[in-house]
Amino acid sequence: MKLSILDQSPISQGQSAQDALTDSITLAKLGDSLGYKRYWIAEHHDLFGLACPNPDVMLGVIGAQTKRIKLGAGAVLLPYYKPFRVAETYNLLATLFPGRIDLGIGRAPGGSAEVSQALSDNYLEQVRKYPELLDELLRFLQGDFPSDHIFSKIKPTPVPNKPPTTWMLGTSEKSALLAAERQMSYAFGHFMSDHNGPQIVNNYYKHFNRAENNPYVIVAVHALCAPTQQEAETLAHNYFLWSILQNEPNNDGFIPTINTAKNYSYSENDRQRIKNKRKSMIIGDPSTVKTELLHIQQLYNADEIMIITITHDKRAVRESYRLIAEQLIRQ
Repeated sequence: MKLSILDQSPISQGQSAQDALTDSITLAKLGDSLGYKRYWIAEHHDLFGLACPNPDVMLGVIGAQTKRIKLGAGAVLLPYYKPFRVAETYNLLATLFPGRIDLGIGRAPGGSAEVSQALSDNYLEQVRKYPELLDELLRFLQGDFPSDHIFSKIKPTPVPNKPPTTWMLGTSEKSALLAAERQMSYAFGHFMSDHNGPQIVNNYYKHFNRAENNPYVIVAVHALCAPTQQEAETLAHNYFLWSILQNEPNNDGFIPTINTAKNYSYSENDRQRIKNKRKSMIIGDPSTVKTELLHIQQLYNADEIMIITITHDKRAVRESYRLIAEQLIRQ
């Protein structure tokens, strides 16, 4: 099975943002050594104790410290940026790290309404123009503007020998159909979707014109693996409490410790929310996690599974990726 890593660079209680970013570099290096296909880091702004608002910068640092693994943004939130600037940035990365750069595109705000206002003069208008912004970006990367177009005489330099691979990221029918129309690979966020994911991905396959390209699907899943089922369930409680506390106005956003999670007074509503979140996650010992990941792959007919793992102890995060690799990569 092709496995990859999705990292949100979360900050654990007792950590600094620098610690979390250093842990992200360590995780990417581990993925490189274990045989994971790609490492993507997400873009978030002033959100829930996540340390990376700028994947572009992190990819440059990580690329210099890894050798093989493909590196990408999961995702660049295009409504905030001019397509030419994005093309320049990812052409530069693709020049530095030939054949290793993915450019994932998304339209989510990645933060609060105030963040959207701070980043963009008119975010909602840019979201409405998203298909046009996407087309402009693809033309810059491919260098195929019509000769009479205003942008036909400019190039986002440096121009790499191999351009970055573009991906559409999403959780909706709209994103799947846009990916199919633009002949793009598609990454579906199973871990953050309440919709009928397999049907959405099936529609992507159905509408993809295979005359020139082949469709390719990554499904992103929240998974946590430990030597025993009980250990995995215990580690997951940090994440569950973290997700609950995100709605608290005075919450610092850091991932709580195991003791904090154990001693927290959960309401009945909290317990129901945990139960609902648990349904979309894969938590268990190596054999259980292997079986469930294979089931997800078959359910979606996915080419690749991308795993996000969040718990307070970053050593446990790395151990989870190691155990999963032993089950599904090194066979």
